[in-house]
Parts: sequence; C-alpha cells; structure tokens
Amino acid sequence: MSENLLYMAIAAFVIGVVLFAISNKQRQDTGEWSNTLQWGYLLMMIGVFGVLAKFLSFTAVLLIFVLLTGVIWGISKRVQSQAKQDLAGRKLPEDKEARKILQQDAYEKRVGHFVDYMSGFFPIIFIVFVLRTFVAEPFQIPSSSMRPGLVVGDFILVNKFNYGIRMPIANNVVIPVNKIGRGDVVVFAYPENESVSFIKRIVALPGDTIEYRDKKLTINGQPVPQTPKGNDEYIENTPMGQVNMQPIVLEEKLGVHTYPVYQLPQAPTFSPQVVRPKVLQEAACQYEGNVAFTCKVPAGHYFAMGDNRDNSDDSRYWGFVPDKNIVGKAFFVWMNFGDTSRIGTHIK
Repeated sequence: MSENLLYMAIAAFVIGVVLFAISNKQRQDTGEWSNTLQWGYLLMMIGVFGVLAKFLSFTAVLLIFVLLTGVIWGISKRVQSQAKQDLAGRKLPEDKEARKILQQDAYEKRVGHFVDYMSGFFPIIFIVFVLRTFVAEPFQIPSSSMRPGLVVGDFILVNKFNYGIRMPIANNVVIPVNKIGRGDVVVFAYPENESVSFIKRIVALPGDTIEYRDKKLTINGQPVPQTPKGNDEYIENTPMGQVNMQPIVLEEKLGVHTYPVYQLPQAPTFSPQVVRPKVLQEAACQYEGNVAFTCKVPAGHYFAMGDNRDNSDDSRYWGFVPDKNIVGKAFFVWMNFGDTSRIGTHIK
C-alpha cells in the first residue's frame, strides 16, 4: 500500500469521525438513521480498513472485519429474538405486515445505531471474504516481465481453489485439489516481501533439476522445445524514460502449455551480479558466469521465471517460491482500460 493511500485512509477516518460527531443519533420518522451518521460510519470503516491494510495482508484485514461485524450481527439477531419474545404475551394483529411492523418497532427500541448499522455490513463482507479467499481474486499486471502473454494494465482473475483449498492467513492446503504443473502461470507472495504479489510461470517443480544455458531451458536433462516465431516490438517505461524494445519471439512447450516468450539478442543469458546473497549461501544452484546456471529445486518449493526472459526479476535472482506463498492459478484477463481488445484473453 502506497503512502498516498495511507494518507487517504487517515483522511477518510478523520472525516468520518467529524461526521459522526455532528450527526443526529436519533432515528428519523422513517426508522432510518441520518445520512450524516451513516456516512460517518462508512468513512470510519474505510479509514480503519486502509490503515490496517498498510500493516497486514488484505485477507487478514478482511478476516478481522468478518469477525467483528459477525459478532455484531449475532448481537443484532439476539436482540431481534428478544423483541419477538417481548411481544409473545401480547395480542398481535392477524395481518402479517402489521405484526412485522410491531416486531420491528420493538427491535428498534432495543438496539442502538452502532449495532444496527454495523451488523448490516456482515453479509456483504462475509461474501467478499469467501469469494476472494476460496474462489477467485483479481490482480493487476504491473510490469512487462510476462510479455508477450500479459502486458502492463491487464486485470486478471486468479483461481484460488485450483491448487487446493487453503487456510486463510497461514495459506497451508487443507483440502488438496490439483497439483501445480510445469508451465502454469501462478500468482504468489514475493518471498522477499510477502505483502507484494508476483506473477510468473512455474518452470520447475520440487525435486527437479533445472539448467538455463545460452537462453535455453533444460528440465531433468530434457531440453524444453523452442520454435522461432519472428520479431516483436514494444515500448518499455523505465526510470530513464521510454525505451523501444525489439525482442525475438520464441514458442516454448512445457508440460501441457505452449506459449510465446521474449528474448533480447543483445542481453546476456544471466546476470550473476543481481543474485541475492542468501541464494548464493543456500548453494542450491551452481553458476557459470553469465553463461549458465543449474539448480536443484528443494522439496516444497518451485522455480519461477518470467516469459520476458531478459526483463524479469524471478527465481534466477531471488530464489525458489515456497508452496505456502502460492496464491492461485492465473487464467483470465477481465479488463484492460488501455486496450479493451485484451478483455477475455485466456492465459496460456
């Protein structure tokens, strides 16, 4: 979360507190609370959510809100039950609508604005939590590391249950479904900063031996087939300005996947000076200058690479992806505001 979003969250909370302070805390004739009070609660919730998201994962913050609003929702239901019991000894109208109005009046006399308003958020937050945690989650592509298949500005959907139902926060698999396959495009928590999500292609599984020599992949002694497909061109935004990139295009086949990759003819196979010290200390890989490297993938880990091979920060430099960091399988581009023709693109 950027500093600007944090400041916006704090501002929302402060404005919410002010609106809450000046609002009318009594129900209106319609039975509703004043708009000022409702906006105050909403802005305070947005502010608290934003501040917590600065220090915790989005899933953790959602879980906190589910638990908090769930408890309040339970209190609300208990008050409703007590209101019905209060009316049990009274003679009620035969008309269902009239009885419902009496029960609602009895409930409103018992419950305050905090419980009444906050309990209404529980069903919405709970549904969002379930969908985002166990079904699908949206992400945005921030860089060119997965070109040509995925470009900057793509909004993608990630299948959260394809690799098994995972426990929230801990992210360990509790109900196995499918295993990650070679060539799958996967979103995962970046091992060096787990608050950041990365998307790469899994090229090697636990126990695999991977070699990358002269820009050609070999997995367990078997070369990954590559077929030349011509040249391409795109603009890369860098800190120094826009750069015209002219990669060659190769079609690669790995597992059940056939997909295009980029290579820059002028770039070296590998940049050993970028390898993190901890990767060198683990000694799971052997390097031959900038010509080649060979790695043995440890148990419970994966080796991930970007399809834009010479413009990707991936397992070559920061190490293996632990299984506990896996978020899900990318499968669909649902929006790109800069290029609407990409909507509906299937991720190979």
